[in-house]
Amino acid sequence: MIDRAIAETRAWVLHPDIKTQGTRRVADSALQEAVSLAHALPELDVVGSEVVPLPKPTPGMLFGSGKVEELGAQLKAADIELVLVDGPVTPVQQRNLEKAWKCKLLDRTGLILEIFSDRAATREGVLQVEMAALSYQRTRLVRAWPHLERQRGGLGFVGGPGETQIEADRRAIDEQLVRLRRQLAKVVKTRGLHRAARAKVPYPIVALVGYTNAGKSTLFNRLTGAKVMAKDMLFATLDPTMRRVDLPDGPEIILSDTVGFISDLPTELVAAFRATLEEVLEADIIVHVRDISHPETEQQAENVEEILTSLGVDEDRPRLELWNKIDQVGPDGIDALKTRAARNDGVFVTSALTGEGLSEPLAAIADTLRGHVTEELVLLPHADGKRRAWLYAQDVVQAEAMTDEGVEISVRWNARQRAQFDAL
Repeated sequence: MIDRAIAETRAWVLHPDIKTQGTRRVADSALQEAVSLAHALPELDVVGSEVVPLPKPTPGMLFGSGKVEELGAQLKAADIELVLVDGPVTPVQQRNLEKAWKCKLLDRTGLILEIFSDRAATREGVLQVEMAALSYQRTRLVRAWPHLERQRGGLGFVGGPGETQIEADRRAIDEQLVRLRRQLAKVVKTRGLHRAARAKVPYPIVALVGYTNAGKSTLFNRLTGAKVMAKDMLFATLDPTMRRVDLPDGPEIILSDTVGFISDLPTELVAAFRATLEEVLEADIIVHVRDISHPETEQQAENVEEILTSLGVDEDRPRLELWNKIDQVGPDGIDALKTRAARNDGVFVTSALTGEGLSEPLAAIADTLRGHVTEELVLLPHADGKRRAWLYAQDVVQAEAMTDEGVEISVRWNARQRAQFDAL
């Protein structure tokens, strides 16, 4: 058995606090999040971390030469094997810094890709991560290969000088991406069939969304009795999980736990994981879970709203907001939060860990869903057995009667089921 202490990679986290950056985050909070990201990979031993004030990025090295030398001595003294830079690093900057510091370097995008690769459990998730990683690697071939200037293939007398190594590597990556897209298309088709099967179940969908580590999975486990991975760790949940829940004094629902959002999510992953967030697009109610104890909770909430908008979630979709983790707030803070929440409709103060305050949002979900269920009379021709069978499969039929004009059916359904019926 390999000793874990020997197997771990000694890492150092740097957060460049760039003064010219338009949307600067609070440096200490940003560094803390970056360290949490690093801890999400079990093979990393985070030896140290620091904020590096930076007037503006240097094109070739990101940091100035003096700071590069200073950090290099620090990293060498700590015997660091991997530097994690919390921000974007160009391929040229990465190559130069690795050469100067004589250790490997990952930027924020690379680190998040590593975490996603480590956590993806479903076939679809694995394929999406591989595609995102290949897209990322394709832009960084200049760093990855020290022999890129070399020509490969013949002396150049016949058929041109041959292709460069970088062109060959890019072509190999493009071919692999084509293969992955074909595999993913098959998986997505299968998933679409499963989703279509779920659509026949007459249960409304309630989707939990929120910034990573806001407590969604803890809440999901408490409400469903499931054992979804729930740790004080970023991206503990990657693949969507769904369970049926009986609401107290309310209808049965399908509760969906989704991947946590994060600021500056790599563009490769926004596209790649759009499919895993399709449950949010189909949800009857969206529950935004916030870590209200976090110092940047307002900015995190803004990031979540921006991503929901980019996914195409319409603003009139019913939403609730749960100010979670009040168990980490002092008594005076809890009273203040409850006063603030009382001024806003659809906002609740809760603790998924202890269960405090959960009865109110569950009652609100039930009331909202009851408001979206209507009773109607549907008249079908006697020969329309297909749509009649669909209504019975949806379990929305209350009564029916035969008339001269056709079959008069009394149904009780929600807006989603009505739209599905109209599309038949």
